[in-house]
Amino acid sequence: MIIQATTTSNFGSFPICPTTRHQSQSRKIIPLNLVSSQKGQEFTSVTHKGDKMCECFDLHKELVPYGDAWNWQKVIVREKRGLIERNEECPDTLIVLQHQPVYTMGTGSSIEYLNFDIKNAPFEVYRTERGGEVTYHGPGQLTMYPIINLRNHKMDLHWYLRELEEVVIRVLSSTFSIKASRIEGLTGVWVGDQKLAAIGIKVSQWIAYHGLALNVTTDLAPFNLIVPCGIRNRKVGSIKGLLEESCSNAKAHHFDYSQLIDITSQSLIREFSEVFQLKIQQRSLEFLVKKPESL
Repeated sequence: MIIQATTTSNFGSFPICPTTRHQSQSRKIIPLNLVSSQKGQEFTSVTHKGDKMCECFDLHKELVPYGDAWNWQKVIVREKRGLIERNEECPDTLIVLQHQPVYTMGTGSSIEYLNFDIKNAPFEVYRTERGGEVTYHGPGQLTMYPIINLRNHKMDLHWYLRELEEVVIRVLSSTFSIKASRIEGLTGVWVGDQKLAAIGIKVSQWIAYHGLALNVTTDLAPFNLIVPCGIRNRKVGSIKGLLEESCSNAKAHHFDYSQLIDITSQSLIREFSEVFQLKIQQRSLEFLVKKPESL
């Protein structure tokens, strides 16, 4: 189960098992400097196919502490609730970023899927209000957080999950010629028996948040310390790994692996715009962090 539609959380905004050796890094945002920000801005400024607006915080070059991104989402959700209560227009929001290494668990996740002592975790472990089991976030993985007012689209959670999967499937096909698919009964995006994208959402008053994580150049070793998404006997894969396996593919030779994050982020934003028929409006990090927490 990856949908969590209740409105309460017993865990607040703190990790359930913060580790001292990572605490000193928890407030840093580290730029990756893969390509110029101007290139990304030029690309995303033309990704508007619909007439509905979506503010976009494209932070794909940054390593953002999980707690910061989680708090941003909750502030934006409160802001949108206020707009709806006042019968004002409630546009959508999209945040794209990378995380510092972290494990996250859904509200009902079981610790039996952790292959380590939670009191001596290798990274911070957060239990959140999203649905789903444990997963890993870290450098080289693009995490996409749409904060979507489903009243503007379709008030159907299963439809929304399939559309998020569709975004990733289109990215893999159009940008990398990788044929991905869904697996009946499971949520996420797969290439063979390798899961490339995990999805977990929370829906409150028809506002959806949390989202999806796509492995691009991710070090997959941390997944060995958990049972990803509670699914045993299946692998976790990455775009880079698949391209390396298909070295005879002309497109694989075309890509400079150092730019995979930039290429994939641009494609994610473009396909998200297409699938949800949204006009993308770029916003800066400063605009995001200045959102009033009292909303």
